[in-house]
Amino acid sequence: MVKLYVEGGGDTAAMKTACREGFTTFVTKAGLKNRPRIVACGNRRDAFDSFCTAIANGEDAMLLVDSEDAVIAQHQQAQPDTWQPWAHLKARIGDAWDQPAGASDTQCHLMVQVMESWFLADREALKAFFGQGFKEDALSAANNVLEGMAKQRVYSALAQATNSCKTKAAYGKGEHSFKLLTKIDPAKVTLASPWAKRFVDELREKMDA
Repeated sequence: MVKLYVEGGGDTAAMKTACREGFTTFVTKAGLKNRPRIVACGNRRDAFDSFCTAIANGEDAMLLVDSEDAVIAQHQQAQPDTWQPWAHLKARIGDAWDQPAGASDTQCHLMVQVMESWFLADREALKAFFGQGFKEDALSAANNVLEGMAKQRVYSALAQATNSCKTKAAYGKGEHSFKLLTKIDPAKVTLASPWAKRFVDELREKMDA
C-alpha cells in the first residue's frame, strides 16, 4: 500500500478526517483506479518527518506539501519526472530539508504555491460553493499563470471574492479548504498547474501500473 503524506489537517481529528476525505476525493475524481492511503499530517514539518520515517522503514511513500514560494526555473527543467522538488525544499528558507536517503524526486510533490492555488483553477466550483455574493472579478485574471501567484495574493483574492457571500462566511482555511478540495475538477487543476499534473501523473503511474 502506497502512503501519501500530505501537509494539512491541523491538530484536530475532525480536520485530519476532512483533509483525508478531501484528497481522497480529488485523486478519485482524477481517474485513479487505485488510491493511496492518505495520511493527513498537520504542518509541513510533520509531513516531512513522517515521510522520512516511512522511507527509513522501507515503506512505499510519497510526500505532498505546499511549495510556499515560486519554484525557480533551474528546479523544473526538461520533463516533469526530472524536476527537482527536493532541491526547492532544500534551498527554501524555513525548510532547508535534506532529501532522505532512498527517496527520489518523483516521490516528492509540490502544490505551487499553496493548495488554495488549485481552487483558482476552477472558478465554476468556487461560484457554486460560495453562492450569492461571490465576486469572481476579485480573483486574478483567468489567463494569469497560476503557479506564478504568490501565496498571500492567492489568500487575498479568495478573501476579497468571498467577503460578501450571503450563505457562507468569507473563505477560511479551516472551514472551507477541504470541502472545496472535494468540489474542484482535477482536470482543470492539472491543466492550469504543471506541478499538479506531475503529481497526478506520477501517482497514477505508481498506483495503476
